[in-house]
Amino acid sequence: MPDARFPDFFAAAPRIAVVDPLAEFLGAAAGGLIEYRYEDAVRLAGHSCPTVAAAFLMTRAALKALYPDDLPRRGDIRVDFGESRDAGVTGVIAAVATLATGATADSGFRGIGGQFNRRDRLFFGQALAHGDIRFSRLDTGAAVEVAARLERVPGDPRMSGLMSLCLGGSASPAETSEFRELWQDRVRRLLLDHADDPDVIIVHRD
Repeated sequence: MPDARFPDFFAAAPRIAVVDPLAEFLGAAAGGLIEYRYEDAVRLAGHSCPTVAAAFLMTRAALKALYPDDLPRRGDIRVDFGESRDAGVTGVIAAVATLATGATADSGFRGIGGQFNRRDRLFFGQALAHGDIRFSRLDTGAAVEVAARLERVPGDPRMSGLMSLCLGGSASPAETSEFRELWQDRVRRLLLDHADDPDVIIVHRD
């Protein structure tokens, strides 16, 4: 059942299923199976926008490419960003990638008995050949790079003016409502119409 606090289309968005050995070991999830929904990314980020949606879709696409026949193993994936951690929206995207992969820089779980370590899995300012983010399997070394071309799913031209009115505090209730609807409509189109669009979510295989 859709969460009444969120737009209905969130429930129809693609999901990311993973196996987390730590969750299985500690009895947090039967078989270690965890399914991440777009709502989870929104709860993490505190908002829904094209960046959050693209981060979710890039992570999903990378994991599908790395694990074509099996579920991804959360905690056994390295994530590299070309940008520094404080550049633009890199931190937001990295948080979403961490949600599904478990990869952290130096603040994640240390592990138990030499297993389940989540640190030293997330890196910034790395040299990438094709994409904006590289996801690598630690067991096989297989890697893919991904990028999102959000300009190929443009927003309604009315949004800019409406956003200015909202930010300035002069928008009417009707204008505020229209801005929110138009903003989320772009997110909806990304998630429902372009999740598997290779011209929007681009995957480069090594």
